[in-house]
Amino acid sequence: MSSTDDLVPVLKKLRLSGVLHTLELRNRQAVEDSLPFEEFLYRLLNDEVERRDQKQLEMRLRRAQFDHAKTIEDFDFTFNPQIPKSRVIDLATAGFVGRHENCLLVGPSGVGKSHVSQAIGHRACRAGYSTIYLTANKLFSELRAARADRSYDRKMQRFAGADLLIIDDLGLRGLRDEEPEDLYEVIRQRYEHGSTMITSNRAIEEWYPLFGDELLASAAMDRLLHHSHLIVMEGDSYRNPPPHRGPLGGTARPAAPVEQTA
Repeated sequence: MSSTDDLVPVLKKLRLSGVLHTLELRNRQAVEDSLPFEEFLYRLLNDEVERRDQKQLEMRLRRAQFDHAKTIEDFDFTFNPQIPKSRVIDLATAGFVGRHENCLLVGPSGVGKSHVSQAIGHRACRAGYSTIYLTANKLFSELRAARADRSYDRKMQRFAGADLLIIDDLGLRGLRDEEPEDLYEVIRQRYEHGSTMITSNRAIEEWYPLFGDELLASAAMDRLLHHSHLIVMEGDSYRNPPPHRGPLGGTARPAAPVEQTA
């Protein structure tokens, strides 16, 4: 039996069996480079730390349930230069999540609100924060189903417990039935306990009527706007740029005149 075989049960008992992935490589490196034992041990254990960090990141990204793998790096700020790039980059550091602040992205369809919200959510996951992304319609659908199977409290606890909750496309349609109360409850339970990011095609003043009740709207919006970052994203649609922007968003140039031949 080799010394490695002897190590396996010990490492499993210590929940360190992951070091076996790089043990042979690090052992050979230590021999060839005459590394001190402390340096060999540090590199071996650091491999395991990185492996666990990567595994946890993958789990956070999977649980976030993003629609697409969007990043800040692949967002084209030059397409709509009026979008406040410095403020978006600042939010992408995820510092606001640690401070339990909210973020509201408003603007017309196609300017990149969903892209930016998911990109910030991705950075929050990389920073170690639990994140949930879903559309407003899916949020209300899941809570409606939870009422039916009596899992409402558990579902609400999941939404309230995430470090960052991203609700995309609020206000595409009016809220109905229990939806205003559900939205208020999500906002109330998350207030100063977690960060909530909401994207909407509607201006902030148009959010109040969505609740259908003045007192409910005031209570919800007061909590939502407290400690919040409002980002107004204006410009042309990436999906359907106007003719003068060209097919990829660049400014279209007039066609060169055709030279006439005799």
